[in-house]
Amino acid sequence: MLQSLTSNSCVRLIQSNKSAWYFLFLVLGYVLYLIFGAVVFSSVELPYEDQRRQELRTAKRQFLQENECLSEERLEEFLAKALEASNYGVSILNNASSNWNWDFTSALFFASTVLTTTGYGHTAPLSGGGKAFCIIYSVIGIPFTLLFLTAVVQRIMVFSTRRPIMYVHTHWGLSKPLVAIIHAILLAIVAVACFFLIPAAIFSALEKDWNFLESFYFCFISLSTIGLGDYVPGEAFNQRFRELYKVGITVYLLLGLIAMLVVLETFCELQQLKQLRKMFYLKKEKPQDRLAILEHDHLSFTSVSDHTTTSLREDKTEPYVDVPDLVSPGGDDPMLR
Repeated sequence: MLQSLTSNSCVRLIQSNKSAWYFLFLVLGYVLYLIFGAVVFSSVELPYEDQRRQELRTAKRQFLQENECLSEERLEEFLAKALEASNYGVSILNNASSNWNWDFTSALFFASTVLTTTGYGHTAPLSGGGKAFCIIYSVIGIPFTLLFLTAVVQRIMVFSTRRPIMYVHTHWGLSKPLVAIIHAILLAIVAVACFFLIPAAIFSALEKDWNFLESFYFCFISLSTIGLGDYVPGEAFNQRFRELYKVGITVYLLLGLIAMLVVLETFCELQQLKQLRKMFYLKKEKPQDRLAILEHDHLSFTSVSDHTTTSLREDKTEPYVDVPDLVSPGGDDPMLR
């Protein structure tokens, strides 16, 4: 008996807090996914890092042996300055001295990466004034960019998603959820082809040191706004039409980001994904429920008021006692009169 009552209470507790349990599973799944990524990245990249460290130590040792007049301390001091400058996008190599990081087209490319939160990190402000302006510029520009992208995506969605789905639904008689799924898949395929595959082929042809995988990797890292900065186009030595190339990359990043947002918004409007999201969200209080609560509170208050008024009336009439009319026991006896 106790076991059945306990199990019933547990079932009722779980059913009454489904959203909280689903959210708990969501958090647990996200943490496990983070751990899974860390394990895979560590197991894959750690051997390459160790190999690169050994190669650098060997090259350093060989350089010191060939140049005995140079001490190890002086060499490390020089390398530290060179690496610090490289972190700000300034290189001491002869084949990189002709590329300026803060000409107009490079600054335009940097501004686009800041506003879209891509942030490759290959170029950073050097002066205190530049860093202060970057903060102010980002505080104003990032919300402005979000507003701009939201307005653009909202208008594109009308022509790219809602009208085609409604047209097929009304003229062909297909169910709206099925049409929405097929349309989302086709739109994703077109976006991948136009903003990943074709640009990757173009970058692999223009960038001498990039193969197709590295070019595709750059496109994905850029349009997903991850922006690791390990691959940045237009930084090669004697890059032809570098200014025009930088402007074209800036336009590509903005158009590609808009396309990715349109695809994501199209998938988010699918009924299946809406139902999936509702599993993890808190239930909103409906206006009908709120009205019913207010009416219930009003009725409760009215009943309490009526009860209080009635009790007060009863308390007021309580001291007065009804006295029955005296009737003469003799009736019409004249002697009693």
